[in-house]
Amino acid sequence: MKRILTIVAAAVLAAGCGGQGAGGGSGNRISIATGGTTGVYYVYGGGLAKQLKANIPDTNATASVTSASVENIKLLVSGKAQIGFSQADTAADAVNGKDTFTGPQPVKAIARIYDNYTHLVVSPGVEATEVADLKGKRVSLGPANSGTQVVARRVLEAAGLDPDADITKQQLSINESVQAVKDGTIDAFFWVGGLPTAGITDLASSKPDMKMIDTGGDVLARMQSAYGQQYVPLDVDMSTYKLSGTIKTVGIANVLLVPSSMSDQLAYDITRTLFEKKAELSAVHPEAKKLDPALGRQVAPVELHPGAARYYQEKG
Repeated sequence: MKRILTIVAAAVLAAGCGGQGAGGGSGNRISIATGGTTGVYYVYGGGLAKQLKANIPDTNATASVTSASVENIKLLVSGKAQIGFSQADTAADAVNGKDTFTGPQPVKAIARIYDNYTHLVVSPGVEATEVADLKGKRVSLGPANSGTQVVARRVLEAAGLDPDADITKQQLSINESVQAVKDGTIDAFFWVGGLPTAGITDLASSKPDMKMIDTGGDVLARMQSAYGQQYVPLDVDMSTYKLSGTIKTVGIANVLLVPSSMSDQLAYDITRTLFEKKAELSAVHPEAKKLDPALGRQVAPVELHPGAARYYQEKG
């Protein structure tokens, strides 16, 4: 009988632990799915984890390295993550069950946080001034299961290139792409992220003759025609990377996603902490300065989690 009671007690404890990440049990264990270590998602996520741990009672939060948007959504759905950074275009694909997703994914949004900029970086000495010039070249589209790869393929297609036939395709993370440019093993790479992205700052300091290609104009117009106004025109002031000039590029909003099954109270507490600790998050990365509840609720076509919606309602 004693052995049976021990087994039952262990099973009850395990069941309680399994629900904590979604807001059940006696505490919250929150894994935040971010991106590569030199990208904005990871830095921002680390700062958010610290604030959640400090401001939501009985909560332990950590940021994990991932391939970003697509993988992050898969981690949320599998229960291996409780918060995930995602580009809005990938999030739209997820809830609509399109492209890389075989069916609608059970995720909801808590906030739109800032906009991503499409970086198309060209190695020093490579002859390329527009997207179409990448034909026949060695190009990284970003890691598998990343939002960067989704955008990269769409940019190439909008410029009349077949991503699987017209380039020598590689699938490198931001860290790997930067190193590959330094080593001379790729001609160009895509990266979709906030400003500044640490990896590109590092590359620009060691390779000041690197270039970034404009992805605005006709390329953007074709993407908007095919996929809607989730793609917007943005300018990159290259002084951000201590280079000269300004380029036009494809912009995409970023959203924070959670599982649909997350408790309303936990989703509310996360949303409240995100906005109330804006100053602390801005000290971690300047993109957090763009946090604004009026912008935060603009997550369509993804639905707001009811807990997050309650926070925005309180803010009027």
